[in-house]
Amino acid sequence: MNVLIADDEVYMLKILQAYFEKAGFRTFLAKDGEEALAIFYEETVDLAILDWMMPYKSGMEVCKEIKRSRDVKVLILTAKGEHEDECHALEAGADEYVRKPFDPQVLLLRAKKLIQRTDCVYIRNMRIDFTGKKVWLHDMDVQITNKEFQLLKILYEHKGQILTRDTLLDRIWGFDYEGDERTVDTHIKRLREKIGAHWIKTHRNMGYSFEENHE
Repeated sequence: MNVLIADDEVYMLKILQAYFEKAGFRTFLAKDGEEALAIFYEETVDLAILDWMMPYKSGMEVCKEIKRSRDVKVLILTAKGEHEDECHALEAGADEYVRKPFDPQVLLLRAKKLIQRTDCVYIRNMRIDFTGKKVWLHDMDVQITNKEFQLLKILYEHKGQILTRDTLLDRIWGFDYEGDERTVDTHIKRLREKIGAHWIKTHRNMGYSFEENHE
């Protein structure tokens, strides 16, 4: 998972970077609002943690632009303590609001819960919507079919693991399906044509796996 952390206090960035990277996140750091947006448009971000008061563009302005562009979870950090400020943050589209000072470990736990609530995942230039059963590549709907989506979903849920053709047939087409393994190969081929061949690796005489960390 990729997290964008934007705060004009450098020591805060370093502390949060250490906590999130230890938890397995890939972090992108920004010292002001403009830098945060530049990273957002350059990288695939699953969560944005934004300080409210930043140079050039505030966390609120960045939040609004992010929400206009993609459905990415946003957590606002602020030293402001008024109830109205929290309302303003939520009205701007923020999904969570945390007051300073805070415990970095608590922030990490809140961030994890926030990501778990989303029905979409972003992997580099691909977005998978598990509720709508749609896939976007470079923000373009690839027009995936139901069976293709089911294949992608099960492979993604077991990413890095090899799933045999028999397993895929049973899980997607059902135990009573009378077709053969070539059905899986045909659908994998069509899926690769739509999302790119590099996501799905063929393991000869074994099956297929979803590979997130390809070159």
